[in-house]
Amino acid sequence: MRDDEYEAPAAGDELVPMAPREAFEIWLERQEMDKSESTVQSYRYRVRPFVEFLEEEGVDNLNDLNGRHVLRFDSMRRSSGDIQKNTLNNQLGTIRQYLEFGIRANAVEPAVASQVDIPQLSKDERINREKLPTQRAKDILEYLDRFEYASRDHVLAFLLWETGARAGSLRALDLEDVYLEEDDLDRLRYQEDLDVGESVLEEILGGVELPFVYFRHRPDEDTPLKKKYGGERPVNISEELGEVLRDYIRYRRVEGSDENDRKPLLTSKKSPGRITVSGIRIRAYELTQPCQVGKECPHDRDPADCEARVHGQQSRCPSVRSPHKWRTGSVTWHRDRGWAPEDIATKMATSVELVNSVYDQPEKLRRMAIRRENLDKLYE
Repeated sequence: MRDDEYEAPAAGDELVPMAPREAFEIWLERQEMDKSESTVQSYRYRVRPFVEFLEEEGVDNLNDLNGRHVLRFDSMRRSSGDIQKNTLNNQLGTIRQYLEFGIRANAVEPAVASQVDIPQLSKDERINREKLPTQRAKDILEYLDRFEYASRDHVLAFLLWETGARAGSLRALDLEDVYLEEDDLDRLRYQEDLDVGESVLEEILGGVELPFVYFRHRPDEDTPLKKKYGGERPVNISEELGEVLRDYIRYRRVEGSDENDRKPLLTSKKSPGRITVSGIRIRAYELTQPCQVGKECPHDRDPADCEARVHGQQSRCPSVRSPHKWRTGSVTWHRDRGWAPEDIATKMATSVELVNSVYDQPEKLRRMAIRRENLDKLYE
């Protein structure tokens, strides 16, 4: 039974005993039915501290949960001093979802969920404006092109910036998902999901322009896409990126297969296999440290003893940007170059609404210059 199939208890219904952790695990199992693995994991991280708090408070039955418990947890989190307002908003919002499940399961008093005081965010607070600016991305790519040409870092950075893909999508790419030569198109002739007649397929392939990459959802082999099958899509790439990919595959890719005998595009350096999402995140962090790409430190630190140069501590550099911030910057770059929100949404497997409200963070003067090009057309 799905959690949305539970009915809220009627007034006077007797509550059914249920331990906080039992409800937590059942709720997560139901989230797995229609949420991505990364989303479920984020839910786990947000709600687990609340479950542990209840256990420490001696609440071993959700029937006994009341507003005072919620208030004490809220006060504890707010007084910690190390949590941002939008982080608290996300955590408490997810805890409310967990409690609403408990209500539907007839284990929590209906009034308890409404006592979760979720901080209200302004529009600016909801939209994290931190991104990788276009010029910084260009500086990184120029450095890699000159000093680490066709390395894994070069390929990763180029793909992050040009495709705007999520880290999990890049991790999922196999060699066979990269289409650089005419012969590569033969692989598409045997794709089971291309359910069209032979003549139609040949007509389609005849109009396909190389190079491109094809993101595919393979959940049974540990490479799911966030949008699942809805996130499967071919994405055109530039000739420049195509050339870097050719040289990387021919000369610099570490040979290896994953546990499913697939050949990943981005292999792990530590052992033959597929790079991890955390591995991609660490490389994104390190590549956005200015001192790693030939720039002076803007934070008056000495790279020789900077804590952010220690393995595993890269995120301590104020200049670092996560893969998500590369994606945000890429969307803005696409928009500044005249791409329509609808085309970006299709390319990056997101919604037009998110492109407009969250991802697209325009350089206002640059965007005005683009509009200027259309101004003269008003009087033609």
